[in-house]
Amino acid sequence: MQAAWYESRGPAREVLVVGTMLEPQPAPGEVRIRLAFSGISPGDVKKRGGWQGAPMPYPRVIPHSDGAGVIDAVGVGVPSSRIGQTVWCYGAQSYRPFGTAAESVIVPSAMAVSLPEGAAVQANVLEQAACLGITGITGYQAVFAAGPVNGLNVLVWGAGSGVGAVALQMARRAGARVMAVVRRPEQQTALREQGVNNTWLADDPALITYIKQAAPEGVHRVAEVDFAAHIDTNAEIMAIGGVIAAYYSSDNRPSIPYWKLGFSDVSLRLLGSDDFAPQVKERAAEELTKALMDGSLSIPVTRRLPLTEIALAHEHIEQGFSGRVVLGFS
Repeated sequence: MQAAWYESRGPAREVLVVGTMLEPQPAPGEVRIRLAFSGISPGDVKKRGGWQGAPMPYPRVIPHSDGAGVIDAVGVGVPSSRIGQTVWCYGAQSYRPFGTAAESVIVPSAMAVSLPEGAAVQANVLEQAACLGITGITGYQAVFAAGPVNGLNVLVWGAGSGVGAVALQMARRAGARVMAVVRRPEQQTALREQGVNNTWLADDPALITYIKQAAPEGVHRVAEVDFAAHIDTNAEIMAIGGVIAAYYSSDNRPSIPYWKLGFSDVSLRLLGSDDFAPQVKERAAEELTKALMDGSLSIPVTRRLPLTEIALAHEHIEQGFSGRVVLGFS
């Protein structure tokens, strides 16, 4: 099979190699997916680049954790009826060496999420499904880690990003009153066109005032893209018993306004998508699939590249390319 891999950390064009490898065979409890698309997330790019000095976990790594395609082989203990199922997968390169930047991938059966019959022929469903794993499950958990949000005020920081966009859409689907903070005016415009009226720019000096006007009783849930950068603002706008769920922080050891948060009985949830409990991932995957299929969740895939252009794809992610980038396999 054709695959892309790296054997050392570094810049994409220096370390990524495209070549031929033996097709993998599923072990007990696993399935093999013949991939149509490989989804790329910022975390995949950071792993390749050696983010925070991370060492090589394996001698050779095929990157990317997310993808979509058709199961063509199963291991012992997996029903043969799974062969032929159209699926999306997550966690392919989470504590495993070989991810989805290849024509075929092996994952545990539970991490291959079935799509409804006929989904593969629906426009863009497979390529969107290929992007659900890391960003989708993280976005879902950023909203629902503390339970249902129907009727609650939910603030999503970075609502124009992959994780933030999922968080916003899933919160709306669940009946929350959503508010969005973005970095650029064009992101604000796009959200308003989608019917999100409470949108503001992160650097607006009146941001706290606007949020308090929109949610005078306070914000019940915050889906946070940068814990350190926004903790002071969040402390000012939280409802009693509110929850801040953060999936990134620009400062590894941020200071917090303890008493301001404490007097509001605020809970902090620090999220790491690779390490969510299996049942959390499975629940998120189920709800994300339903939302994708009923049209309440849309993933903007704006660049599709062949496997041979994987270095360019990684560079797009590093440069903050708008929309999701996927690799396609013909």
